[in-house]
Amino acid sequence: MNRSTRLAALALTVLALTTACGGSGGDQADAGQRPARAEQAAAPAVTFPAPSGAPAPAATLAKVPTKGEVRVEQGPFTDRVRITKLALATRKPSVTGHFAITSDVSDVLALELRAAFYDERGRLVGTGSFQYAEEGEAGEAAHGTAGHAKPRAEGAGVDFTAVPKGALTGTPASAVLSVPVLVNE
Repeated sequence: MNRSTRLAALALTVLALTTACGGSGGDQADAGQRPARAEQAAAPAVTFPAPSGAPAPAATLAKVPTKGEVRVEQGPFTDRVRITKLALATRKPSVTGHFAITSDVSDVLALELRAAFYDERGRLVGTGSFQYAEEGEAGEAAHGTAGHAKPRAEGAGVDFTAVPKGALTGTPASAVLSVPVLVNE
């Protein structure tokens, strides 16, 4: 190949690479903008649905708990709270205990505790919950208005009872408690 053919091939290669790398946009490329294609401009934004809540409890437990045991499932809020005096009632199924915030002294605006009830073989027989909210009149009272008789979840804490939503499919022998919702001020 002669010298002029090589130079022409080199120039063509440089031109092809420059065009392929986006260097042929003229003034828009110099300004850091690229022309929008019609299909890009008309494409809808990708959106994801909001979380619908905490994940469902396990259908069976890998390690079957001892009869009457209530475990606390580790989650995003368990390092900021203290849950004590846990007990499982089987006659009228429920999980009772005491809940207190340990991380700060701000008011608790919303709290949900969920109990998953399991039979003696570690199979899920139902779920229940306890909900606490400082809103409306109770919330005003919690912030210094007279007449607030309800215990508060911060400071000394609050006693709770998580009861099943409906009839259980068996007799509960153990439970797993989780904290899917905790909103502080």
